[in-house]
Order: sequence, then C-alpha cells, then structure tokens
Amino acid sequence: MTGASYDDQPEQPIIRDKRRMDPETYERRDAADVADDGTQVPSSGAEGVAGTDGEAVEGAPEADEQRAELLDLQDQLARAKADAYNIEQRYNAFVKRSREQEAAARDRGRADVVEAVVPVLDDIALARQHGDLDGPFLAVAEKLEQVLVARFEVERFGAVGDEFDPAHHEALMHATSADATATTVSMVAQPGYRRGSAVIRPARVGVVGPE
Repeated sequence: MTGASYDDQPEQPIIRDKRRMDPETYERRDAADVADDGTQVPSSGAEGVAGTDGEAVEGAPEADEQRAELLDLQDQLARAKADAYNIEQRYNAFVKRSREQEAAARDRGRADVVEAVVPVLDDIALARQHGDLDGPFLAVAEKLEQVLVARFEVERFGAVGDEFDPAHHEALMHATSADATATTVSMVAQPGYRRGSAVIRPARVGVVGPE
C-alpha cells in the first residue's frame, strides 16, 4: 500500500489575527501594523515619532513654566524700577525742602539779629542827631552799620519829604496844609529798617496832608 505523499495532504487553514486589540498587551493595533498573516509588523519610525510627540507634549508644560517665570521676572524688574524712581523723587523733594527750610531758617535768624540790634541803631541815630556821635563810639557805630548793610542786607529808610506809605510808615502825628498836594513825611521820630521787601520795623513819622 502506497502511502500518501506530503503534497497530497490537505492544506492547513490559515488563521489571520486581525483583532484591533493585542490579546497579550491589550494595546490598540493599527490596521497598517497587522500583516496578512495576523502578525504585528513594527512600524518604521513609529517609536521615534511617538517619542518626538511625547517629548513635545512633555516639553510644553516646561516651556509654559519658563514663559511664566520670564513674565514674573519682567514684572519684578518693572516694579524695582518704579520703586527706584519713587525713592529718587522723594530724595530730590527732601533735598529741595531741606534747602528751602535752611534758607528760611537763615532768614529768620538774620531777622532776629536785626530786630535785637534795632534799639542800638535808634540810639546811634539819636546820638548822631544831637551831635554826640564822635570819638571811638563813632567808629564802632559806623562799623556796626556797615556790617548790618553788608552781611545782613539791612536798609534804613524814612526821611522828611517821603510820600507816606502805610506799608512802610507808622504815622504818629497828622497835620494838614493848604499847600500840600499829597500826604508826605514831615518829621521822623524813628527811622525804619527793612531787608529786601521785608519790613523789620516801619518808620515812625509825622505826616502832613492836604486839607
């Protein structure tokens, strides 16, 4: 009995595994990754692409963090510049205010000195009117007057014939005259003193005006 040859044996059925889910890894398989015989075909470059996408996905949060950090640093820099500007402005205002206060204090000090010396100046003026200002006392009096004019900018005012100004004169006596066309100083009891436009003491005078 002649045995049947191998070629005469019936062909075995081919089972193709076209399942979309890998039964072992439970991962989804694309149609292109499954061969006709049911075996899974590795896709060339798939891992590289997946890896690239993964890196891009993982890198996106890092880029957002860096961008947020940059914005925060820029905000801190802007705030620091604003603080420095405000400090500079406050310092400049402080310097300006200090200089103004220093100048005002210096003026008040000079005015206080002049006010304290005014009675002495009155005595000098009275002695000069009576001819008693001579000798060493004359030299001292003239030196004092020179210092007050040069260093303290003190000016004496008030003379007979000056037009009466209530801002600079204090009228102690008032008379009228038919010949007068304006109110003028007719007599000086005490001269006045001023520093610039500031009157330290008004001149005390007698005046004559029209009837």
